[in-house]
Amino acid sequence: MKYLLPFEKSLKPLYKELEEKKKNWEATNSIEEKIQQELKKIYSHLTAYQIAQIARHPDRPNTASYINALFENFIELHGDKKSGDDPSIIAGMGSFNGSTVTVIGSRKGNTLKDMLLCNNGMIKPEGFRKIARIVNLASTTFKSPIITFIDTPGAFVSKESEKKGQIEAVSKPILALFKAKVPIVAVIIGEGISLGALSMSIADKIIMLKYSFFSVISPEGGASILYNDRKKTEELASSLKFTAADLLNAGVIDKVVNEPIGGAHRNKEKVIKATGDAINNELETLLKENEKQLKTNRIEKYRKVGIYAD
Repeated sequence: MKYLLPFEKSLKPLYKELEEKKKNWEATNSIEEKIQQELKKIYSHLTAYQIAQIARHPDRPNTASYINALFENFIELHGDKKSGDDPSIIAGMGSFNGSTVTVIGSRKGNTLKDMLLCNNGMIKPEGFRKIARIVNLASTTFKSPIITFIDTPGAFVSKESEKKGQIEAVSKPILALFKAKVPIVAVIIGEGISLGALSMSIADKIIMLKYSFFSVISPEGGASILYNDRKKTEELASSLKFTAADLLNAGVIDKVVNEPIGGAHRNKEKVIKATGDAINNELETLLKENEKQLKTNRIEKYRKVGIYAD
């Protein structure tokens, strides 16, 4: 493994031993079995914050991974028609199981250069306006279903962003998604935090990967604000109820895609295929609904979020 998470450090000597004995087939088989046993032990009792760490794993499949594997003839679209393009958002048209769809997703970048260019997935005002523009194109011009992939730490916070109208820009994709005349499926593939995630998660159906999370704030940010103490990050993470299991139970999301023990990065092809199957199943149902049904059901879905009984 290139990168082990803090709570996976017990695997380090096993991987070291595996590397040393890689020419001995019988020995490597035995070590690999030990690694799997240790992984099962670790992943049998994960905390909410550990799930957040898995969601942020640098080797986890990203939006580009899903686009390359699931969509044929993808054509990327750029710009917000006002101030420029935001590389943290990738959007365009492609073919999914033989039908034209619109794809929008967050982009963090793989190399250090790309990460800096994309602000590690933090969205600028032009990015939010870009999402809104592509949603409107899909809804009124192409009349194609919309699929979003969410993996963002939130909006990009800076003086420049404020000067460009960050808050007003955030509202545009949210409104556009609510008004869209076509089916929308949102997929949370990693971290989904704050307004950055919300700008792509107004959907008819929301799918989450098992080890992703969806939250109003990052656990680190919440601990700093509420307690002025980042050491309370893990404690706050459990209170935020942001895991796929929590949100499915609360009715915020509609489906959870399973991941292998150890996370999606340990079997990318299998997870991407399972995600594609889940998207296809949701679209098959949604395409049977007319425009009025879609918009009415979408609004009612979000009106119910947060309702509770004493």
